[in-house]
Formats: sequence, structure tokens, C-alpha cells
Amino acid sequence: MEKTLVATGKTIELAIESALTQLGLDRDSVSVQVLAQAKSGFLGFGAQPAKVQVTYEAPDPAPQAPKSALSSASRSKPKAAAPVQKPQVPQQEVPKQEVKKPEAPKPAKPEAPKPPKAPKEPKVETPKTPQPPREFVPAAPGSVEEKIEVFLKGLLEHMGSQAVPHAWKDGEDSYRVELTGEDLGYLIGRRGDTLDALQHLCNYSVNRSVDGHIRISVDAEDYRQKREESLRRYARKKAQQVLKARRRTTLEPMNAYERHLVHATLQDMDRITTHSVGTEPNRRVVIEYVR
Repeated sequence: MEKTLVATGKTIELAIESALTQLGLDRDSVSVQVLAQAKSGFLGFGAQPAKVQVTYEAPDPAPQAPKSALSSASRSKPKAAAPVQKPQVPQQEVPKQEVKKPEAPKPAKPEAPKPPKAPKEPKVETPKTPQPPREFVPAAPGSVEEKIEVFLKGLLEHMGSQAVPHAWKDGEDSYRVELTGEDLGYLIGRRGDTLDALQHLCNYSVNRSVDGHIRISVDAEDYRQKREESLRRYARKKAQQVLKARRRTTLEPMNAYERHLVHATLQDMDRITTHSVGTEPNRRVVIEYVR
């Protein structure tokens, strides 16, 4: 069954962390709805914390066994009368059987000594062969790939990052960019927010200087692929909960690409339908049970 918990904090993130700490759950196991944004007030007056409502699945309570009415029933019953003693019949004496003398134990035959076990050979783990680093082809002068790399390199320098962008053509009108270097987690951000922002700015800037319209995907440490696999597992898990409870559930806010991925993952699942509600950036996917 679904339960909710309301938590507060100085920010929405702190309020969500407070709720997860109280429930002992991870972020993928709950749905979050923002009830109130944090207000700083003026000179400390009128400040209000952020308030969120967390929805989670709790196990159904076990049915209680009915109380036994034995005690009340036993009081109303009359006491049983004392049993009537029957006359004892004299028992016939049974003749004693002759006791046989125990036979002396036969001497046990000595067992032949077992041959010693051969020592086990230690297992030798074969070391994993490290994957060779990915090789990138330098962008041709004046190409779209060069324009993408120049823009991203300047943007990353303004952010204080030493990451290096490598761009290549992935389709007719699509390009991919891989960021390499150290501290890439800073460029990925929480749930890929920073990576999405870099991708959006790159698409907007480069499309102004090329003919037609191209699509640019910016990635780091294969985050996009890992996020897709995690999102598919999360969607199937929530769909199974909907099938069990026969009640719909609303997922956390997602961007258009992630919502499309959830719809595509669950489109062939029996007795499950999905649709989106709300407005950007708080648009969500609803998983509903079909009766």
C-alpha cells in the first residue's frame, strides 16, 4: 500500500534527504511532490522552510487472528462430575522370561589406512585485461566537429574545468561528444543536470552557425547509457508495484527524453498504461493499472 511522509528543510534537497533518512529508503524508491518552496524572508522575518511530500510503498499489515472465546465459554460450562471408579480386576501373573546372557563383542577388524588427500591447488585468478583507451580522430579544420569542440572547450574553461571534448558524426544530422579528463562527476551533475545544460547550450550555439538543424549529444563516462539502464529498471519496478496494488503511481519529474524512455519501456506490458501530466520542468509520467 502507498504511504506519504511530509518533511521540511532549508532547501528542497535537504527536505528530501530528511525524508529519505527517516524512511531508510533510496531516492529511486520514492516519488516526491514539492508542497512549498523555501522563503528567506526579510531580515530573518517571515522565513519559511521548503516542504515536500514523499510517497512510498509500504507492506500491507498482517491480518490479526480472532480472539479465542475459549475462556468465556469454559466459564459457562458446568463442572464435569467426578469419574466413577471401576472395580479393579486382579491381574494374572506373567511368567518371567529367561534372561539371555549377552554375547561377548567380536573384535573389530582394523580398517586399512586411507591414503592422504592430495593438497588442493590454489586458484589462480586471471587478471582482467584493461580496456585500451578510446582513440579519437582530430576534427577537420572548418568542420562541424571542430565548431562543437571549440565552443565546448571555451565553455569548460570558463567553468574552471580541464576536460577535453571530442566530437564525431554519429548519423546523418546527429553528432556525439565525449568529455575526457578528471573530475567529470562535477560536469555530470545531479542526475545529469549539468551535462544536460552543456548539451542544450552547445545545440543552441552551434545550430546558429550551420546550415539546417543538427542534434548534438554530450556525454561523459558513458553516463547516458548507465542512466538509461537505471531508468528502465526503475520503470519496470514501479510498474510491478502498480500491478500488485492495482493503483496508479506518479513518477518524479523528468525531461522529455527520459519520459519517452519510460513510455517505450512499458508500452508492451500487460494491464499497464502510461501518460504524462503537469508542465515543464515538473512534468511527470503516470503509470496506471488497466482493469
